[in-house]
Amino acid sequence: MRYDLVIFDNDGVLVDSEPISNRLLAAQLTELGHPTSYEESIRDYMGSAMHRIHDLVLERTGQRLPEDFDEVFHARVFAAFERELRPVAGVTEVLEKLAADGVPYCVASSGSHARIRVGHRTTGLDRWFDEDRIFSSEDVGRGKPAPDLFLYAAERMGVAPERCVVVEDSPLGVQAAVAAGMDVYGFTAMTPAARLADAGQLFSRMGELADLLI
Repeated sequence: MRYDLVIFDNDGVLVDSEPISNRLLAAQLTELGHPTSYEESIRDYMGSAMHRIHDLVLERTGQRLPEDFDEVFHARVFAAFERELRPVAGVTEVLEKLAADGVPYCVASSGSHARIRVGHRTTGLDRWFDEDRIFSSEDVGRGKPAPDLFLYAAERMGVAPERCVVVEDSPLGVQAAVAAGMDVYGFTAMTPAARLADAGQLFSRMGELADLLI
């Protein structure tokens, strides 16, 4: 194994949540007078921490989102997760192999701790991620594309950044990993490869990952 730590993004990498959350985000922004299509939500907000959504809307429109925006959004997302969420195809096998080989891994997500845990509990991935393996943008001052979250996860896991590899599916996440001095593998199942061009390795099926990491 060429790395001492594998850091997974969560949404779209471990759990197949991006179609659900971006559908709901586009609908909620549109309800509030900021017309947004599903495709625009994927393009502009995929991989973002909530504060970045607020910042972009304010920058583009001069209007602030309501104070309860995050609360309403998370309530809708969590309810939809309970009905619809599934693990990304092939990720359970990857986690099984890492565990069997004794390779350290963790998750570092722009999502809140509550969102990560709801998703893992719903999909059964919670068996692979105890409290010491879960890191959220809530833990640091700046979310992706800043490197802070990945650097924090590496520090907490006791691994130097250059010995880490990040598995990401968003341009913001790839930027953050590169800025952290880590190798990054771009998962292109939902994101065009050209948007993840800064990743050192691209792959389209999660089942390919275990062999790529060797």
